[in-house]
Amino acid sequence: MASTQRKKTAAHGFALKMITPTVVILAVLTLYPLIFTLIYSFTNYNYLQGADRAKFIALDNYVKILKNNYFRRAMWNTIRFTVLAVFFEMLFGLLLAIFIKSLRWGQKIMRTLVLLPYLLPAVTVALSFRMMLSQNYGIVNQVLTAMHLPVYNWFMDKHTAFNSILLIDIWQNVPFVFLLLYASMLSIPKDQYEAAMVDGAGWIRQHFYVTIPNLGPSLALCAMLRVIDTFRLFEKVNILTGGGPAGTTSTITQFLYNNGIKSLKFGYGSAGAIIMTILVLIFSSIYVKKAVS
Repeated sequence: MASTQRKKTAAHGFALKMITPTVVILAVLTLYPLIFTLIYSFTNYNYLQGADRAKFIALDNYVKILKNNYFRRAMWNTIRFTVLAVFFEMLFGLLLAIFIKSLRWGQKIMRTLVLLPYLLPAVTVALSFRMMLSQNYGIVNQVLTAMHLPVYNWFMDKHTAFNSILLIDIWQNVPFVFLLLYASMLSIPKDQYEAAMVDGAGWIRQHFYVTIPNLGPSLALCAMLRVIDTFRLFEKVNILTGGGPAGTTSTITQFLYNNGIKSLKFGYGSAGAIIMTILVLIFSSIYVKKAVS
């Protein structure tokens, strides 16, 4: 017994030594920036003046940023974009996983084709769609013209800009949701489907009562990861619209870029980053709760 206890203690100590470097690195890369961002958010820190000249101004940055109409518009756009994008990505990813899983042949080919959009960098996707949806030489408007249908300036029209970026983001990120859900579906025991068939459940009921309940943890994980990633939307907006027209596509990240990084007002930008972090935590918890329940 004493020998066994010593072996367990030694194994525990070895495991602790092995994970300590990783924990330290993660702490340095996450906790350190987070703590200093929180501290700077209560100061008027400007990079040109230096951190030594930063003064404590309490909640002035938060009050100022929440009163900023551009920030409130950007916050609303980000929340609306996140809700719509995550909902449709989860829906289409689940349907795609169910469809490909049900194929009798060609699953490997379909998996490869479906994953291609997600493998492309966001900048590449944005530039490709900017050419395709160009008002003057874009293939989409050329097809619409040939069909005698109205054409649009997709990224500069306030009625189409937001939805255009939304569709592009959904197109690129549905494969990510599909991949996680498809992998989880492969681990569902076939006995459960057979039992459902014996009870008279059809194809739709089998997925409603067997597939979806088994995918609860995976759905929660997908929702949390997609909420966090969608809240950080920047590349597509910055390349395609720059936040326009009239702020209809502006996001929190772009606001922080313009008013924090470019203007070098790090204290003001830090306050916006903290607000964004709080919103991410709130929405992640909501999606996770819904997915699990």
